[in-house]
Amino acid sequence: MPDLDDYGLFIAIVEQGSISAAARARNQSVQSASRALERLERSVGTALVQRTTRALTLTAAGRVFLERIRVPLGELLAAHADAEASASQVAGAIRIGAPVYFGAACVAPAIANFAQRHSAVAIEFVLSDRKAQLLDERLDLTVRIGALEDSGLRARHLVDLRRVIFAAKAWIAREGRPMHPDQLASLPCVVRTFGPERDRWPVTVDGTVRHVRVGGPFRANDALACNEAVAAGLGLGLAPYWQIRHLFRAGRVETVLDDFAPPPVPVHVLWHGTGRLPLRVRLAVEALARHFQQHENLNDV
Repeated sequence: MPDLDDYGLFIAIVEQGSISAAARARNQSVQSASRALERLERSVGTALVQRTTRALTLTAAGRVFLERIRVPLGELLAAHADAEASASQVAGAIRIGAPVYFGAACVAPAIANFAQRHSAVAIEFVLSDRKAQLLDERLDLTVRIGALEDSGLRARHLVDLRRVIFAAKAWIAREGRPMHPDQLASLPCVVRTFGPERDRWPVTVDGTVRHVRVGGPFRANDALACNEAVAAGLGLGLAPYWQIRHLFRAGRVETVLDDFAPPPVPVHVLWHGTGRLPLRVRLAVEALARHFQQHENLNDV
């Protein structure tokens, strides 16, 4: 029979995209991870993932299985963590890093809720848009947006952020709605001067991600400023949907080129890859994961 860890490993395989990546994230061997997946598949009597030399994808049964176990498993792990916490003294300090805008808007509520539940834990929340170095900055955890490097750190996937191309309604009425990403190169765009993509916007064409070089009358090193410039009618913008949802609901902007949407961006929480985490830090990781499972409406219209 599979145990609780086998179910958690299955979810990790889906989130990480491969057995080897899931094994690294969970600090176990690839062989033991493969055996755990085989044990789980034997117990349900069908294949849950389709393995090829290039990719690992869910079978139809695997998709159904994932949807049925994700929430109850999260609740079971949370109950286990709560019971462990009640039997142990959860105390001490935690330094948690995060990007400024996302950290303040989306991570802080989870950290505040955790602090309320564990009043003996002292939390220092360190916000910076530089890529945080855990050892140099004495961080126990850091929340990072974007693809992960092979850094030796352990990671837990939190959420995938939907991204959109958008414009003010007045701009669309005046200039017309673009129909293909190739038009972006000749249209005014509001450019973010930070991050890996900047003036090379990713779009998805026929299932393949391409980058289109853009330019325009307004550039800024601040996401909020760029979003407001788009809403004011200066041109097209690219943003994670959670940042502009209030503009969308207020009727100020509309998404465009939805059939060519940029690929989503993953968000992970990272920690040191060696040694067993202190209980307070493990509980903080679980609290972050649970928070984002319960708030997947970051991407909802």
